[in-house]
Amino acid sequence: MAARTKSAKDRPSYRCTECGWTTAKWLGRCPECQAWGTVEEFGGAPAVRTTAAGRVSTAALPIGQVDSRQATARSTGVGELDRVLGGGLVPGAVVLLAGEPGVGKSTLLLDVAAKAASDEHRTLYVTAEESAGQVRMRADRIRAINDHLYLAAETDLSAVLGHLDAVKPSLLVLDSVQTVASPEIEGAPGGMAQVREVAGALIRASKERGMSTLLVGHVTKDGAIAGPRLLEHLVDVVLSFEGDRHARLRLVRGVKNRYGATDEVGCFELHDEGITGLADPSGLFLTRRDEPVPGTCLTVTLEGKRPLVAEVQALTVDSQIPSPRRTTSGLETSRVSMMLAVLEQRGRISSLGKRDIYSATVGGVKLSEPAADLAIALALASAASDTPLPKNLVAIGEVGLAGEVRRVTGVQRRLAEAYRLGFTHALVPTDPGKVPAGMKVTEVANMGDALRVLPRRSRAQAPQEDGARR
Repeated sequence: MAARTKSAKDRPSYRCTECGWTTAKWLGRCPECQAWGTVEEFGGAPAVRTTAAGRVSTAALPIGQVDSRQATARSTGVGELDRVLGGGLVPGAVVLLAGEPGVGKSTLLLDVAAKAASDEHRTLYVTAEESAGQVRMRADRIRAINDHLYLAAETDLSAVLGHLDAVKPSLLVLDSVQTVASPEIEGAPGGMAQVREVAGALIRASKERGMSTLLVGHVTKDGAIAGPRLLEHLVDVVLSFEGDRHARLRLVRGVKNRYGATDEVGCFELHDEGITGLADPSGLFLTRRDEPVPGTCLTVTLEGKRPLVAEVQALTVDSQIPSPRRTTSGLETSRVSMMLAVLEQRGRISSLGKRDIYSATVGGVKLSEPAADLAIALALASAASDTPLPKNLVAIGEVGLAGEVRRVTGVQRRLAEAYRLGFTHALVPTDPGKVPAGMKVTEVANMGDALRVLPRRSRAQAPQEDGARR
């Protein structure tokens, strides 16, 4: 007797736990999100269905007749956040703000909720992680009290939707999307099915009501947004809230934006009274001194389109152990190691190899772009020779392993920002373009040219002193 063939209903199917992609057979890697080991069996294979044509909700129009005023952004009342969003919040837009615990997400969004509330535009703040009393205490501390700001503490999706019907807000803030659950869906809050249902329901409500929505998201240990990647695809804007919890500086960086560019960065300062935007944050990254100090050099980094003047510091001391220490803070260890190798081989500074070396930035800023290479190298050379660099000097440029100084993007913008803050001398790669009038710009082609800013006697002393010790 022939074996009975399994029907489609009996055959198992598989689903990716990251993005929700389904298939009829198991795969080691999800073709949709490229994640390994996330495809798991979850039930019978989905039945093949066809959808018949139905009634349209709105007739299709020539694109020139579509009213673009419906996508006009409204200011949040926080200028730095408007900068990242591309002018403000668009009606019906859903924004996901993700960041590490304690970085200040709730503080920022409570401030936005209070400033965006007005007679014509109500704001609803829903907290699912704290009690209403705790949020009220924070609102008193940061002065975020507004008669048109409504507060509710709910963890049930149906209750949140009920509040939307009662308040009819123009802006909804939900803290956070991973802690709200729907009673109609099985699984714990934060699971794939729950996050998909909660996000989908709130997105539908936002589009139907023309209501802007701000969702708070958690992150994993690796800094990625927790939960299924489908969440990032569903929302209109994804923002990353970054910053060292021990420093005052906070950065809001655009990761995805359907209504604007993703190369803008908003700068904030977190303090006891709340969080405030920094239109000119360069002062946080500098140390004001009357006289220059050995081992310090200034550079101009670009955060998105925004130039920021930052200070690199280096310190070298005699090592007490066979393997000298290499400690960095705010700088990539690999780039610092490359600059040490270039200085030793191309700059002929042999005293660095057997000394403990410490390098850091000021104010909690992180320098990862190659344009900071020249400043790192000069700070290390200055520390090795115990000779300060000239006052009011900034260094901009990428350094290659052959010792050449390469051109970087945005040199003119970087020089304009440095000149605005009072710096009058700059080391840049060759052919920098138009430079600010009144600023002395020295073009350097390699590390030998750059090291000439140090006094000749001090540069020659470093290898000799090292030889004398031996």
